[in-house]
Amino acid sequence: MLMLSAAHPPADVRIVLKEGAALAAAGLAVEHLAPAAPQMPPQVAGVRLLGFPKPRGRWGRLRNIWRLSRLARARGARVIHAHEPDSWLAAWLARPEKLVIDVHEHYPSRLDDRLPGWARPAARWALRRFCRAMGWVADAVVVAKDGLAQDYGARSVPVRNYAADPGVAPRRHVPGPLTLLHLGAISRARGWPQLLAALALGPADTRLAIAGRFTDGSEAEFLEEAGRLAVASRISLHGWLPPAEMAALAARCDINLVLFQPGQENHRLALPHKLSDGMLAGLPVIAPDFATEVAAMVREADCGLLVDVADPYAIAHAIRLLGDAGLRARLGANGRAAALGGFGWTAQAQALRGLYGRLLGTGRDVPQHASLLGKPPARGL
Repeated sequence: MLMLSAAHPPADVRIVLKEGAALAAAGLAVEHLAPAAPQMPPQVAGVRLLGFPKPRGRWGRLRNIWRLSRLARARGARVIHAHEPDSWLAAWLARPEKLVIDVHEHYPSRLDDRLPGWARPAARWALRRFCRAMGWVADAVVVAKDGLAQDYGARSVPVRNYAADPGVAPRRHVPGPLTLLHLGAISRARGWPQLLAALALGPADTRLAIAGRFTDGSEAEFLEEAGRLAVASRISLHGWLPPAEMAALAARCDINLVLFQPGQENHRLALPHKLSDGMLAGLPVIAPDFATEVAAMVREADCGLLVDVADPYAIAHAIRLLGDAGLRARLGANGRAAALGGFGWTAQAQALRGLYGRLLGTGRDVPQHASLLGKPPARGL
């Protein structure tokens, strides 16, 4: 089978390290065709990686759809599992026996922040029609979050974006200065202005570790604001880390932060990987009270505090409450137990394998040592 991506990296966590690895472990021959990256290995987690030159900009991605379909068709895969709207269309044009589309985000609202208010309803209508059309032509629709399924019809199968256990010992919470943790992409819309303000409002010995990249070009502004608030010396920027290093960093921190700001539908429906990563590390989370799925997960697991993340004072107050090592230990233990159980990746991997078993007519699970590729492996295209 072929995992197809127009924009995700070759060794993407959800696509390769979770979904692809789960299917490869069940015996499927799995390839991931994605934009090439420097020093891309030939294989990760049992998934062969294939690269193509990355197109520039959104228009470049649109122009690349036909080329991507030809590359996908050349692999001879019976099943193509595509991961963005342009790769969905490219996969459909490649005419595989079975087409699976994977929905990571709420795409009907994806253009909201790029359009004037009067144009947004028409754009949402058009994008929703496209999503429904792709849901109709696909043999299955895999959705990362419950709130996404409504736009794709009855073929939707939830495979939530929970994390797999990295095998790192969780944080042992003790009294003392706190280290806050922000994992993954960071931007203004993900709350760094509120985070810096909250850091300045709290104890002077509280530190902040950030593992991820700035996705909106605001790193210079972040550093300038950190300097203005006199908190720059308490911040460590680690960049994007491999999963093992990220898990090790998380286990040295005290509080996980999910600070998506209100105003975007994708933020309301978010179910970020960083939430599960922090739970596995035994960290309590401070999370947005408006984010439907995040809030439901935090409440059910009793693993953190839900606050108005647009208010730095509310974030700072939550940090002060979590200065109690006993409270951190209880909430962190609850989150870890949930992430190893009902909110863990194991059950989601089984759901994905069950879907493929049904698609291939083999029963509830994919067959061992099944091959869905018609071409020999190759590294680059």
